[in-house]
Amino acid sequence: MENQFLGNQHFNISNQVVSATCPSNIALIKYWGKYANQIPANPSISYTLNHCNTQTSMEIFADEPFSVQTFLAGNEEVKFAEKIEKYFKNIEQYLPWILKGKYIIKTENTFPHSSGIASSASGFGAIASCLMELDKVFTNTEIDVKKTSFLARLGSGSACRSLYNGLVVWGKTDEVEGSSDLYAVKYPDEEIHPIFKNFNDWVLLIHEGEKSVSSTVGHGLMNTNPYAERRFQEARDNFVPLKEILKTGNLEKFITLVEHEALTLHAMMMMSEPAFILMKTGTLEVINKLWNFRKETGHPLFFTLDAGANVHLLFPENENTTVIKDFISAELLPHTQKGGVVKDVMRF
Repeated sequence: MENQFLGNQHFNISNQVVSATCPSNIALIKYWGKYANQIPANPSISYTLNHCNTQTSMEIFADEPFSVQTFLAGNEEVKFAEKIEKYFKNIEQYLPWILKGKYIIKTENTFPHSSGIASSASGFGAIASCLMELDKVFTNTEIDVKKTSFLARLGSGSACRSLYNGLVVWGKTDEVEGSSDLYAVKYPDEEIHPIFKNFNDWVLLIHEGEKSVSSTVGHGLMNTNPYAERRFQEARDNFVPLKEILKTGNLEKFITLVEHEALTLHAMMMMSEPAFILMKTGTLEVINKLWNFRKETGHPLFFTLDAGANVHLLFPENENTTVIKDFISAELLPHTQKGGVVKDVMRF
């Protein structure tokens, strides 16, 4: 099926500069565990963020030998350049011109590094978008968002979801028409209740340093996790109630499912061999205070977690928003490492 994305063999490359901006995303049903060539072990669905994005420029010098030089926020990153070189070589069959010049890639994030916001998702989404802009110039081929998503996936799995706004599905599921393991697809807007289209995501920066275990290692540990197959099946099964929840606007069931998915992700980490825990004391304090607040007030403040300690606080924009924001500032912000919070909204 990958043959549909094979590149045009007729091209004429020249010196070019292109740029792209790509948002990050936060998964609701989690992707944790993969097979060869970045194939997900289970389908996932995410919200695309609005403000948290990566801005990338890519310059190619066509007459020079293949090499990659990368700069992150103005600082040269040699290891990242090596990663991009490997990535470019891996996708040559889809972009046959890609190894014909020298690249200078400059990238900046609008959010802090190691903040619980997927910079690899927005980063590879932006790189794939730049490459497709170059492909359009060199081969006179129109940009295909599915191919862009496909190429982004080969750099970072979750990046394929960042090429669309709204709710986005990656991984084959009978519940979403056109879904695929090879690229992400947009969840149909007409199947989403209005209550889910005006959502806040405030990320509490509980821990701002590097994670003790990378996501790549964490995914790999699912290969020997005794609960992995049960987890993969649960994620597949969760698309059935989620479809009904999104259609009817059942916020209570949405909260239950999203929080369960987040905790299951971390439960898988704790049951790996070796086991690891990425949550911090502040993570647990925030969750317990949030649960008590929701129980006492009934206000729909809830959470999800990435593969790290930081907490994504989710809540709809409505008449209760001021009360929720005041509670976050007064009661939850003190549990962050340096008072850090990234305030974003869902991008529709």
